[in-house]
Amino acid sequence: MLDFGLRRTNVEVVAKRAGVSRATVYRRFETKDALIQAVLVRESHRFYTVIAEAVSTLPTVAERLVEGFVVGVRHARTEPLMNRLLATDPEALLPYLTTHGYAVVAASRDFLVWQGEQVAGKLLPVENRDPAGVAEIFVRLAISFTLTPQTCIPFDSDEDIRRFATSYLAVLIRDA
Repeated sequence: MLDFGLRRTNVEVVAKRAGVSRATVYRRFETKDALIQAVLVRESHRFYTVIAEAVSTLPTVAERLVEGFVVGVRHARTEPLMNRLLATDPEALLPYLTTHGYAVVAASRDFLVWQGEQVAGKLLPVENRDPAGVAEIFVRLAISFTLTPQTCIPFDSDEDIRRFATSYLAVLIRDA
């Protein structure tokens, strides 16, 4: 997919690269869409691993979410496959991140809640804000900033992103 994009990648190309037959690929993935979703899930796991490693030593939920947002935005902006697909096949990729992107949003949201629970145990609502809802706001903003990087908000450096996340996002999870 990195070499050919989404539209030009087909099961035959994948099978040839993997050194297996088309039938073998179709036994694992019923459709090309299922294959694409599997690749996106794999890339999501890599993405979560990068974030988890970056925040593993931070002591508070707020610090982990802020730094996770910084690392996530940076990684999404520099990740080769995502950038290739956004540049050459946006109409093929965008549904997986927007109108048909609930699986990506849900998995990312659940990962953020899990990260918070690694520090604080079971997360409870703060001022009637459900932790899953707050995590979903983080995810949806990260996707938005990735898909539309032009902004009036200073977002040129990790420090800019960290300042934004601290000022506008971390306040959603702090105790009163």
